[in-house]
Amino acid sequence: MTENYTALYEQHKKAGASFTDFGGWQMPLKYSSELAEHHAVRNAAGLFDLSHMGEVWVTGPDAAAFLDYALTGKLSAVAVGKAKYSLICDADGGIIDDLITYRRADDKFLVVPNAGNAKVVARALAQRAANFDVTVEDASAQTSLIAVQGPNAEAILLKLVPADQHALVTELKYYAAVEVGISFGGTVRDLLVARTGYTGEDGFEIYVPNLDAPALWEALLEAGEGSGLVPAGLACRDSLRLEAGMPLYGNELSRQGNPYAAGLGPVVSLAKESDFVGKEALGALKTAGVGATIGQKLVGLKGTGRRAARGHYPVLKDGALVGEVTSGQPSPTLGYPVAMAYVDVEFAEPGTVLDVDLRGKPESFEVVALPFYKRQK
Repeated sequence: MTENYTALYEQHKKAGASFTDFGGWQMPLKYSSELAEHHAVRNAAGLFDLSHMGEVWVTGPDAAAFLDYALTGKLSAVAVGKAKYSLICDADGGIIDDLITYRRADDKFLVVPNAGNAKVVARALAQRAANFDVTVEDASAQTSLIAVQGPNAEAILLKLVPADQHALVTELKYYAAVEVGISFGGTVRDLLVARTGYTGEDGFEIYVPNLDAPALWEALLEAGEGSGLVPAGLACRDSLRLEAGMPLYGNELSRQGNPYAAGLGPVVSLAKESDFVGKEALGALKTAGVGATIGQKLVGLKGTGRRAARGHYPVLKDGALVGEVTSGQPSPTLGYPVAMAYVDVEFAEPGTVLDVDLRGKPESFEVVALPFYKRQK
């Protein structure tokens, strides 16, 4: 697999990061202790390099109608300045990717797919655009993405924002974005700032040209001195998103799965007037009761012991196979093992006790509602 390096690779090396391959990118796994980084995000703030994510701009008179056709959600209903979580599915209803789409103007949207899927999504969007008056531009290679996540994120970001623009940040709602002047590298640059994240905490994701990314990274670290900000890697990002019950493509989501089994039925707008790719197949799945009365459903599992379940471990009921773990590890915040798993719908009710086969030894887990962790607002 080709190795890609983000514009912040040298910053990570200087900070002593250990690296791992993720979606073809060399990404920081951790800098010191993944446990310390996890707790920093929950209690103070963490700084993440998300530049492996994709950025695809969709512009033109038909942009809203096109995205209604290309994605499962009703993007035409999104107000300018807001964002929407959605899916791009294939004709059979399989999930190509989950993504966030930001509406920047009536005829301008930013679609943000996951790292390993960025090119696939950009290609699928370009193919689906054939009958629409739109331009699909993949800007992933020129764009870096830096996230500040945690209770102190807002205070840290405000240190770099001119006083007369503070309200743009403090009044920004969750799943919304705004252009904000940010001071770094000796000047103030207008950058797109979104109040979104993948940690279960408050925070911001900042889109920045590759050339400016190192200076912004350093400025944020400096602004976070005294506020508990630490650079944070993929290891703690995974434990944070698992506690927050957020799915990861390749674990909880795939082309072999579908939105209803994954608990993402509300993301599919079968009611929108326009046709969309996968509509017929997804309508049939819903009518059949997939994820409700037949098939499997994604659930949370809370360990009753100390041992953690891991991805692909079998889930059992009275010794019979009833599902499979998709993600699992000890929860640093809660102090017990947590996991997500697909299980047969008859065993998906919260309170149901199941076993996970931990390398030949069954361990008891209880089905619980997701998320495992919800921040205090």
